[in-house]
Amino acid sequence: MTPGAYRALTTLAAPLIRLYLRRRMMAGKEDAARFEERLGRPGRARPDGPLAWLHAASVGEAQSVLLLLERLLAERPWLQVMVTTGTVTSAGFLDSRLPERAFHQYVPVDRLPWVRRFLDHWRPDLALWVESELWPNLVRETQMRGVPMVLLNGRMSAKSFAGWQRAPSLVRPLLDGFTLCFAQSHAEAERFGKLGAGPVRCIGNLKLAAYALAADELALAELRRALGERPVWLAASTHPGEERIVAEVHARLALDHPGLLTILVPRHPSRGAEIARGIEEIGVTVARRSAGEFPDQHAGIYLADTMGELGLFYRLAPIAFMGGSLVLHGGQNLVEPARLGCAVLHGPHMWNFSEVVDEMTALGALVEVADGAGLAAGVARLLGDPEQRARQAAAGRGVAEAGGGIIETLLGELAPHLDPLEPRAAGAAARARA
Repeated sequence: MTPGAYRALTTLAAPLIRLYLRRRMMAGKEDAARFEERLGRPGRARPDGPLAWLHAASVGEAQSVLLLLERLLAERPWLQVMVTTGTVTSAGFLDSRLPERAFHQYVPVDRLPWVRRFLDHWRPDLALWVESELWPNLVRETQMRGVPMVLLNGRMSAKSFAGWQRAPSLVRPLLDGFTLCFAQSHAEAERFGKLGAGPVRCIGNLKLAAYALAADELALAELRRALGERPVWLAASTHPGEERIVAEVHARLALDHPGLLTILVPRHPSRGAEIARGIEEIGVTVARRSAGEFPDQHAGIYLADTMGELGLFYRLAPIAFMGGSLVLHGGQNLVEPARLGCAVLHGPHMWNFSEVVDEMTALGALVEVADGAGLAAGVARLLGDPEQRARQAAAGRGVAEAGGGIIETLLGELAPHLDPLEPRAAGAAARARA
């Protein structure tokens, strides 16, 4: 498939795309109040002066670029930044976290009329794409307008690489539009290069340079009082199939660790009711945070089916299992718990973070488990050995804190694209005064 064939396909599929979006709206996966933004209609006026556009598909990508975004704006007081994402949860996450002179818009669905409407209004001076979400119409149309594009923290799993290899006439023109590509790992840099990107560099994973996840101090103090001296461990960002494993591990461990509390944070909180039913079926009492419940002495599992509170639970639990790794998902961000002092365990499927896993494992910062029995043994070992737990946590924190140089490198690489925009900012300011 070529970009032209993709463009024709998305034109012919317009009725199906609208039906798909309608169903997403009914399921609560689209923002009804701002749905027009998904059709390329702006939610606000374009600010005067230079505008950088940063696209981060969802919450994880948005979290990874907040520190870079703050540094860009602090060092260039004349710059404005538009951050686009495609999910309701990411919009909510960014709502209270974007710094001054940054604002959020939903990315348009990848139909050419909607993409052109979006670009006609915003006229970005620089486009920064985060990780791996490359929409062909949006990439090509941005490129054709002469907007410099940079790929940040590029992610290209072996599975995605194999898929793109089957469509070389589509992916090569897309990647050719990027002035620079920064890959998360050397393996991913090699894959991008083989697909036609260039130049490609690996300066490390931007997630290593992210802020520690935030936590509400009042909620943290309240939960610490509720937990008291109970032994605690956490299963974070779990996926379907993992919650039952976690519940069975809890039931096994509770026999030897009286008062044990397992905190379970599903990747998708909307599954809370379903997860709670499954846990109760095996005889474990559940308290649900979304229902305003607290983990009293009768609750074995605290189901944290809320959004944006992982930073709270990482601070409560000295041991964290990273979900998405006992099932074929590729894992979730294990740097976040390490940064907050957790001893981290994970399953065998962590290809989304392969080089970070290798580095942390070599330094003794991770424990890999193969299945539920392995998870039970790993958690039991850490619960029973505070010194080993502390050593592992310290090693993990060291890796997490070693990423500061990534931001400095990126700022230097972006300077040739941003510095020429400053005279335009002065002209816009002069016109505003006049």
